[in-house]
Amino acid sequence: MEENKTVFVTGGSRGIGKEVALKFAENGYNVVINYVSSNTDVEALKSEFEGKGVKALIMQADVTDKTAIEELVKKAIEGFGAIDVLVNNAGITRDNLLMRMSEEEFDKVIEINLKGTYIVTKAVTKYMMKKRKGSIINLSSVVGVAGNAGQCNYAASKAGIIGFTKSIAKELASRNIRSNAVAPGFIETDMTAVLSDEIKENIHNQIPLKRMGTAKEVANLIYFLGSDESAYITGQVINIDGGMVM
Repeated sequence: MEENKTVFVTGGSRGIGKEVALKFAENGYNVVINYVSSNTDVEALKSEFEGKGVKALIMQADVTDKTAIEELVKKAIEGFGAIDVLVNNAGITRDNLLMRMSEEEFDKVIEINLKGTYIVTKAVTKYMMKKRKGSIINLSSVVGVAGNAGQCNYAASKAGIIGFTKSIAKELASRNIRSNAVAPGFIETDMTAVLSDEIKENIHNQIPLKRMGTAKEVANLIYFLGSDESAYITGQVINIDGGMVM
């Protein structure tokens, strides 16, 4: 158990982000989460994390809003003393073929996925540098590694995250701050749950392990990269995709 440590998971109110936050909470980490949707049941979420025996700070803040993020980080430091692990998970898709993609669809994905990662990381790193320790895990995607038709905006944002991750790994290593990226493939989420059996079968046929991954499996990898068990790993991109991209 890692008592008195704190993890900040962006977009941690649902999906993979929530699973990651729960994994850290189960291992004794206090949890900091931002959310965007006004439909989020903050009290239920807070109770779920506190039921694991840890403290939780949950605030509405868009990752592209520098002022709101800095305020959230400041409150987290005041309340918990430090942010030991940062997981940049928040992201969106606006899929379209290049010739049909609007500038708004391109810009929005880059702004939230890539610039949002920059804004949050900069706000948190200031405190990690003072402590001379920290672990940053950025959510990329196999689409950022291999590309995908109809997702040039998303692929560009996720490839950008890989370059960002490696660059800050080199910058921050002397302060004992590690930076790694995780690149999921097809993962079972609300979005994939609505796909037809035929589409799911086609997806499985592209994957050597013949199945989609689970959010828990992604959370396990992220927890490992956040913990001291991975103390000699930095600047890496780890695919978690059942062997789909090798």
